[in-house]
Amino acid sequence: MLITDDFLPVPVPESLTATYLVPMVGLPKVGARTAVRALAGRLAEPVHGLATQMLDSPLMSVDTRPVAEFPALPPDLLTAFGASQAQLDRLAAATHLVVVQAEYRPGWPPAHEWAARAVAAAVAESAGGDVVDVFGLQFLDPATALRSLPDDQGRIRLVDWVLVPYSSDAEGLWFTTKGLRRFGLLELQTQGVPDHLTRAWGAVLTGAARRLLRAWTDGLAGDEVPAFVQLPVLATVTGHDIAVAYGNPEQHGATAPVLLRLELDPATDPDADSFLSLRPPPGHPGPDGRYFAAACATLFDGIAPDVRYARPGDAMSRAIATARAGLDDVRARFLAGRLPAESQLVVKYGLPGDEGPEYVWAGVTSWDAPERIVGTSASDAGTDPTVRIGAPVVVEAADVVDWAVLGAAGVVEGGWTQAVLDSGEPPAGRSSDADGPPA
Repeated sequence: MLITDDFLPVPVPESLTATYLVPMVGLPKVGARTAVRALAGRLAEPVHGLATQMLDSPLMSVDTRPVAEFPALPPDLLTAFGASQAQLDRLAAATHLVVVQAEYRPGWPPAHEWAARAVAAAVAESAGGDVVDVFGLQFLDPATALRSLPDDQGRIRLVDWVLVPYSSDAEGLWFTTKGLRRFGLLELQTQGVPDHLTRAWGAVLTGAARRLLRAWTDGLAGDEVPAFVQLPVLATVTGHDIAVAYGNPEQHGATAPVLLRLELDPATDPDADSFLSLRPPPGHPGPDGRYFAAACATLFDGIAPDVRYARPGDAMSRAIATARAGLDDVRARFLAGRLPAESQLVVKYGLPGDEGPEYVWAGVTSWDAPERIVGTSASDAGTDPTVRIGAPVVVEAADVVDWAVLGAAGVVEGGWTQAVLDSGEPPAGRSSDADGPPA
């Protein structure tokens, strides 16, 4: 990771705290220790033993409190981070909250996070409820929370612990991470990212977070917690970093690395957060956005972190943009039962392949979380043998490039990319839908 001898001293907090909530109607019928014991054999070590030990130590507390004693959680932010209406309804109906808190020193493993999440998931599973990650303002069903914990080789997916929200301003997109402070590290940010790199730069920032987190925890490996950890001002990010952060180390790793410069951006408001900003390396000519675009082209050479358009502004690009702009509305109509009677909602999404993305259709069966669609495959995929007609699939909304409402006579609404294909323009990738959306 080290490129020069120039280091940036980053302050280390004395201790870290994790907080998880389990909303309930009434008091819990199963205690936390009993619930954790029920996970024996299902939860990899050392996490199961860690949770058990911390439950019996002053490092963890499990309290049940009336909802009124806890500050209200903001429903708009919960929704923004993926809460479904059903989850918000269960939170509103709850009379009590089981509050799981754990404290530990900075370093690896992050015992406070792993143990607290495991205990909260165990309690929620025993009650048939939800887990609320207070730091990330996210709802987690117990199965998802347990899957995010380390496997028997100690591996995690960083995307289960670190989010990458973004917003738009006059300079472009502003990306930040939300989750590195769980581990004591300042959050990352990048400003001035071109609009068309929405998904690609989110992946780059996640890979950078993985690389810097390794350097951070290496600096905390001693017996004593230091006051500062020296992080390199110039660091590399590789395709392998991105793949590992997403839990797919086999997907790629042969791409050339890119350099990023780390800068400390201290908060001027004592109640605000400081950031570590990622910038182009010294000597890069032109605006930062030009370098970010070149970095994405390097890191994703031969793979598709996002839909690849043949030309900016071409017909396929416009078709995909039109479809994606209508996703929120069609989801709302689907959930409210306001689609035409006896119709079916289908979505088209990309599967990665050696020759570029392959696009397949799936019928939507549920869409509780905005970012995740559950359905059944409407076609056989050539790139993924598990994707077969009628097989259950989970589709990330970010991967959707088109949607359609199907009636008895065919497409009632949508299918914009198919109209482009029918016009004879070559698609930006292979497709398994030569005959259009499934009837």
